[in-house]
Amino acid sequence: MRIYVLLALIAAAVTYLTTPLARWVALRTGAITAVRERDVHAAPIPRMGGVAMLLGMAAALAFASRMPFLAGEFTTPTPWAILGGAAMVCALGVADDIWELDWLTKLTGQVLAVGLMVWLGHVQLYALPILGQTIPSSLGSLVATVLTVVVAMNAVNFVDGLDGLAAGLIAIGGTGFFVYTYLLAADRGAESYANLASMIVAILIGACVGFLPHNFHPARIFMGDSGSMLIGLTIAAAAIHVTGQVETASLPTRQGFPAFLPLLLPVFVLLLPLVDMALAVLRRVGAGRSPFHPDRRHLHHRLLQLGHSHRRAVLIMYLWTALFAFGGAALVRWTTTQVLWAVGVGAVVVLALTLGPLRGRRDRTERPGGEGSGTAPVEVKA
Repeated sequence: MRIYVLLALIAAAVTYLTTPLARWVALRTGAITAVRERDVHAAPIPRMGGVAMLLGMAAALAFASRMPFLAGEFTTPTPWAILGGAAMVCALGVADDIWELDWLTKLTGQVLAVGLMVWLGHVQLYALPILGQTIPSSLGSLVATVLTVVVAMNAVNFVDGLDGLAAGLIAIGGTGFFVYTYLLAADRGAESYANLASMIVAILIGACVGFLPHNFHPARIFMGDSGSMLIGLTIAAAAIHVTGQVETASLPTRQGFPAFLPLLLPVFVLLLPLVDMALAVLRRVGAGRSPFHPDRRHLHHRLLQLGHSHRRAVLIMYLWTALFAFGGAALVRWTTTQVLWAVGVGAVVVLALTLGPLRGRRDRTERPGGEGSGTAPVEVKA
């Protein structure tokens, strides 16, 4: 456990220290989010925080490769393939942050990045641990892998609409996923708890935590597409690596349901982004628009419309993510009945906070003129 904590701290420290550099580059390249009708910030803010997150992840992974405890995880090119895929989508995001690429160009770049990760690192869905089903063909496996990762990237991108929201959701959900992978190794009686998924997720958590001080409301920098696609690809790659690693027959009877977790837990981790994306696509297609057409009806917008302040809206979404992510991870140690009772009680509490008396009370740190207006305008460089 201490090794993983150390990797998370390295990723956090490097990300935190390099984020001002990423902001400086964003200001001088014009990677700045202007104030649009659908936005909640009231002043232009630089984006490109994903570059700092990538640097933090790369530094932590390089350090991990020199550690004897994790040496076995670097006998294959998988860790570097994941980092390579992350670097590709980060570069794609940087281009979008500067020039605002059209959706087809971004989608093509995402597919190519995932395809390269699969080809170099064999990060691929081979089996579905549900009733012993396997993906019958290599082509089907490739398609399922690409689809899964692309959906995860775009789901994170869809939900990235408030200061600190996406980074916090992935940090919290990733912590739940890390707990699951670590406890699963312990329950299986492994001689070593070294695990590629645990390592990758610990590094990702660190990068998100290191970025949050710069990004939490009022934000001085956004992660942009360079960050949202980066963290979406990384969490999906870690989940795919775990999928198919669990032998259902080896689990105790009371843990029959956790055999489904290699697929279900990533869904719990990304539940809010996935629900938000699904609702947005249905809403836009139903209105005869492109599924990528922006609007102000995302989940976080609805929380603001309910009367929550910027920070409270973010914290409420944090609570929902923690409830489902840690509830799913808890199935490794507790029975399904116990977990369902705990999640049910937690859901009632969080729902009361979501719909309760805190609505309409604005944080004192938020200035008039709209949510997210606590940042001063930036000078836009040519």
